[in-house]
Amino acid sequence: GIRDSSVTGVQTCALPILPCHDETTLFEMLNLEGAQAGLSWETILNKRDSYRSAFDGWDAARIARYDEAKVAELLANPGIVRNRLKVAAAINNAKAYLAMREQGLTLDRYLWSFVDHQPIVNDWPTGARPARTELSDRISKDLGKRGFKFVGSTIVYAYMQGIGMVDRKSPRL
Repeated sequence: GIRDSSVTGVQTCALPILPCHDETTLFEMLNLEGAQAGLSWETILNKRDSYRSAFDGWDAARIARYDEAKVAELLANPGIVRNRLKVAAAINNAKAYLAMREQGLTLDRYLWSFVDHQPIVNDWPTGARPARTELSDRISKDLGKRGFKFVGSTIVYAYMQGIGMVDRKSPRL
């Protein structure tokens, strides 16, 4: 989960990981998880503010309209991971997200419907925590059908943990 109190004084999806229902944060986290692929999460956390600035506060409508000049600007920005495929995925994901919204779906309602709108507790034995689950497989496949990129099952499972859909550590009291 990510703590964000630098601007508003409000914590969103903070540790301990609380269920996140904020659309912008859900969209941001989905893209940051994709950007993290192959890198350490610490690298992405250290670049989070730069990402937020570079991607217009994660405004999907603005991101969906990015042109080649904006892509070139992003690829020259040392504050983000300058990977053409990951930048293109964020732009593509904005378009896929807007298509969902046009269908009357929000990320919040869509994602949380997979877990009956309640976090699930996975109390795995020590050393047996998986990198993906059948549920993350299902969500990954559905997101892919909806046009999202960098949403493989391992990324989706990490995302589910980061937004509080999955409590992988201990049962809630």
